Amino acid sequence: MGGPRPVSEPSAHRFRKRRLADLEIPDEGTVLVRVDFNVPLAGGEVADDARVRAALPTIEALRERGARLVLCSHLGRPKGRDPAASLAPVSARLGELLGTRVHQAPEVVGPEVRRGVARLEPGDVLVLENVRWEPGETKNDPELARELAVLADAYVNDAFGSAHRAHASTAGVTGLLPSAAGLLLEREVTTLTALVEDPRRPLVVVLGGAKVTDKIVLIERFLALADAVLLGGAMAFAFFRAQRIETGDSLVEEEGVALARRALDHAEGTPGRLVLPVDVVAGDRFAADAERRELPGVEVPLGWMGLDIGSRTAAAYGVEIARAGSVCWNGPMGAFELAPFAAGTRAVAEAVARAPGVTVVGGGDSAAALAEFGLAGEVTHLSTGGGAALELLEGRALPGVEALDDA
Repeated sequence: MGGPRPVSEPSAHRFRKRRLADLEIPDEGTVLVRVDFNVPLAGGEVADDARVRAALPTIEALRERGARLVLCSHLGRPKGRDPAASLAPVSARLGELLGTRVHQAPEVVGPEVRRGVARLEPGDVLVLENVRWEPGETKNDPELARELAVLADAYVNDAFGSAHRAHASTAGVTGLLPSAAGLLLEREVTTLTALVEDPRRPLVVVLGGAKVTDKIVLIERFLALADAVLLGGAMAFAFFRAQRIETGDSLVEEEGVALARRALDHAEGTPGRLVLPVDVVAGDRFAADAERRELPGVEVPLGWMGLDIGSRTAAAYGVEIARAGSVCWNGPMGAFELAPFAAGTRAVAEAVARAPGVTVVGGGDSAAALAEFGLAGEVTHLSTGGGAALELLEGRALPGVEALDDA
């Protein structure tokens, strides 16, 4: 499909925080950079380095300015110090990508870490150990923030995937050092903000996933902002149940049925159209070797569960996406991880990749689906942050962004 699309530079007028180029760094100064290296590991190596690559522009820009870099990230959800959650494999991969040695600290903070920082030369890179080894990280502990701050002269947040968390390394440290947004964080915020504030029309939003409770705020917000909101995934069955349509053994979030009913009523008075699937693909169980049946409509018989949108729905959604000026996609259309039920998500992914307009894809499962189908480079913007992207699109302030110095 021709390779990655060019991504325009962030619109500075939409970004009200200090930018990387405007951050003053002392000669041979040290910069603490919060990155998002929360990547999957397999066999002691990085299995997917997309998030590491996403941080490279900020890292390279600071190295070119002669800064000494101290990188800080979490990895997984360890309960204290856990060697299985060490960032050492990530440091090794980062070194390969940079073409230089990357130093790995043995701890997050402490005397040995401070000695390691003192030995850095201009352009050197040191990665702190998994910041969530420290219990004070998620508690936004002021003492941990102080220990991080003494390592550097300035702070940069480039971890959009963690920007919705008020942690010591994303929020607490900003009050102790001059701070700015990294290039990735700035691009994420400006792109997603533009999508809701000034989109090219028509704006078509495709939402999937399992739970209405996870997406109800987004559904109702986009009904007021978008031209069409197309739904898929297991959450569609809560909407069918709200309409008294039989859902068989499909996964139905009971708490989501009332919310779906509310959204259906709400949609009648909004500019945006709420579009539901017109047919579904069912399986006799949730398994890769399940018997597959494409149903003519959306009513699912007992003993069967809906696991994907049907071909007529996929085609209709493809038409909507093709004529859109802007597309926002968040959440798969079904159980795409099971081969018999991946067609709907694949069809949407291919339609988004072919779309002539601006295409923005949320992180999480949508990003995984694009990667699975080899289409990650075919969209205008692929977000690195699932939860952060959702909260920003919902109109919520992100603590890791709000804490940065204003422009």
